Amino acid sequence: MGVLFSKVWQAFFSYDEFKVIIVGLNNAGKTTTLYKLLLNEVVATAPTIGSNVEEIVYKNIKFVMWDIGGQEAVRSSWTTYYVNTHAVILVVDSTDRKNVKIVKEELEKMLRHESLRTAKILVFANKQDLKGAMTSAELSDALNLHAVKDHDWHIQACCALTGEGLFAGMDWLAQQIKG
Repeated sequence: MGVLFSKVWQAFFSYDEFKVIIVGLNNAGKTTTLYKLLLNEVVATAPTIGSNVEEIVYKNIKFVMWDIGGQEAVRSSWTTYYVNTHAVILVVDSTDRKNVKIVKEELEKMLRHESLRTAKILVFANKQDLKGAMTSAELSDALNLHAVKDHDWHIQACCALTGEGLFAGMDWLAQQIKG
């Protein structure tokens, strides 16, 4: 009887597990995005030194989310998180026009890394609620996303504080991962 119950439990309550890294420059909204997805509320945050790890179950998929600090000194360690990564969420501050070139360079490095060869790329164009924010189309052009042919990618306008756009992005990611 216990074996039968165990099999029924697993059939209904077990989830496929996928590793996702959340990256971006400092102050882009990575941690705010993570906790809005997890708790559906805004959590007071401080700059992330190292990483935060949380499990989020979304559409019967367990995402193990690694929120990695974005300070210049920390970005060189991003590669240590790449092994067994199924998806990358790149959070971009859409108002930070002066650093878009740096974001583009970091994205290009990620796309060339062997450990991310099959990773899906979700770009959150964050802070759409602020005046002067680049649209997702402008940001897509600035990051040259249309030239990315060897990764499935999607750009989603969002506001991590309100949650607007976050779940639409997660819908795309869930669909991509489930195949």
